[in-house]
Amino acid sequence: MSQKDFQKTFLEAVEEGLLTLGNSPKQAILFHLENTFKIKLEEIPKNLAEFQKALEKIFGPGAAYVEKLILKRLYEKFQLEFENLENQQPDLLTSVEDIKRRLLLSGGA
Repeated sequence: MSQKDFQKTFLEAVEEGLLTLGNSPKQAILFHLENTFKIKLEEIPKNLAEFQKALEKIFGPGAAYVEKLILKRLYEKFQLEFENLENQQPDLLTSVEDIKRRLLLSGGA
């Protein structure tokens, strides 16, 4: 899988994860990301750390929940098992690197 294909799939997961909150909230979040944080949707994969910081500023402690929604969709798209550990919040950056590593090991990247 090329980097471009990974980024496309990642963006789909972001949109689908945000959509689980509802279409209006999804649109409001994307608007806020672009206008307040200067992060356009298509730039999210290249600015993952900034995206994560923006989610934390928008949602505070609730950002972990939003990240989990996105990661769950991303793992599903790559047909990987999403290890949802009860006492451990998944970290967006670490999880995306984990997915890339697992895809490389399986020959999918």
